[in-house]
This record gives sequence, C-alpha cells and structure tokens, in this order.
Amino acid sequence: MDFDIDSGKLLYALGVLFAAAAFLYFVRDVVFGLSITVKAVLLLLAFVGFFVAGVAVQRDVLDVVGFALSGIAYVVFVGYVVVRYDPGETGTFLLLAASAAVFLGLGYVLRMRELTVSRRTATAVVAALVVLGTVFVGVDAVGGGVTYDLETESSVTVEPPTRVPDRGYVSTEVTVGTVTASNEFVFTRAFDLPSLRGCLLGVEDPPNREFWVGYESAAFDQGSIIRGQTTRTFDVRADVLVDANQTEPVTYAVERDADCEGERSSPTLVVWVVDDRN
Repeated sequence: MDFDIDSGKLLYALGVLFAAAAFLYFVRDVVFGLSITVKAVLLLLAFVGFFVAGVAVQRDVLDVVGFALSGIAYVVFVGYVVVRYDPGETGTFLLLAASAAVFLGLGYVLRMRELTVSRRTATAVVAALVVLGTVFVGVDAVGGGVTYDLETESSVTVEPPTRVPDRGYVSTEVTVGTVTASNEFVFTRAFDLPSLRGCLLGVEDPPNREFWVGYESAAFDQGSIIRGQTTRTFDVRADVLVDANQTEPVTYAVERDADCEGERSSPTLVVWVVDDRN
C-alpha cells in the first residue's frame, strides 16, 4: 500500500508536538526557578508572538504552525492560571468564556482577510515581546525567592498517656514551633516547605532517639502558592514517644540546632532544617 506522506508537514507536526511538550514541562515549576506570575506572562507573550508570526508568514503551512503554537501556548497559559491561582468556579468560567470570545474574534478577522501584518512589523513586535519577556525574567531574578524561618517553642509539656498498653511507649504529637514562609517581592511564587528532623537528648536510653517532625497534613498543600508581599505560618508538629508508665506531665526543652550532636542535662527536643531542595 502506497501512503502519500508529505515529509515537510510531518516534521512540522512533530515540531508542534515537541513544542507542546516543552510548554507543559515549562509550567511544572522544576526548571528556571521563575515565579508563577512571570511564567504566566511568558506564556501569554508566546501566544501573541506566535500568532503575529502566523499572520505575517502566510507561506506553505508555516502560518498554520504559527497559529498552532500560539493556540497551544494560550491553552497551557489558561490551564496554568486555573491550576495555580485557583480562581474558583466563577473565575474559571469567565476566563474560559473570554478565551472563547478571543479566539472566535481572531478567527473571524482572519477569515475575512481583515488582519494583515507585514514581516517587518511582525519582526518588530516579536522583538519587543522578547525584550519585554527578558525584562520580566530579569526583574524576577533580582526580586529574590521565598524565605523560610523556623522558630521553636522554648519548651513543651507532654501529658501522661490516657489510653496506654501494658508496657512500652505511646506516640504523642505536640506542637514544637512554627515555620514562616515569606515572599517579600511582588510576584506570586510557588513554595516548598523545608524538610525537618528532630531528636531527643538528655534522656537515658530513649526507645528511639530520632522522632518524626513535620507539618499537619491538612495545614498546607505542597503545591500551594504564596502571593507577593505575603507571609504564611505553619505549625511544626513532633511525634514524641511517651513511656506507658508515665503518670506525671514531662516538660521538654525545645531547641533549634544544626544536628543531633552534643549532650543535654535535661530532656530536650532538638529540631533542625534539612536542606534537601538543592
């Protein structure tokens, strides 16, 4: 069977496919370290740039390629805004309705041949978009990222267990401090709370020197955002083992340190940040 395949169009289709994959990878917040605001702006600029290029080319199927890339950039932009900014049902509906109106309007003017752009004008527009995008990236780079500050309580008191086994230890969860995430710049950013570790010192023969330290599961979404000029505070929880035979409250000092080295003269919960995000 003889298939008549246009090799050029096949390569164009593959190029569009890989461009779509690149756009989707771009918004995964794993490359470049750009803020959510700047990524959304760059996607919008890409939409405008590819559309202008498509209008100006009008040669073979390159114009279709330009429009396809423009449409993909815009679809990824809308999806990114909805997922990251969470505008709610009403906001999402309005965004989709406005997007439909934009594309229907652009399609109409193109079909009516009422929209023409010279190559010189298109080149100038694309160059201006590139400069504008570069400015946003530069401003984003100097604006700094999200900072995290761990503050511990001076001490915590653990009450004796109320429901206990005949022997052994009972796990008790207590609040030992807070972590504050701060975004001092104007752009919205994704945030990733630091990992924490903790250990118990000043106690002879503890059943488990290290203990779990983290955040309440319902307190935050790891994929959440922090808007510009905003701080968010999260309770730090520790899972402490309590002797099943304990009958009186026990007070633990709480310290922030770099590791679990050293000795303490009294029961002490040591908490530190694990820098595992690099």
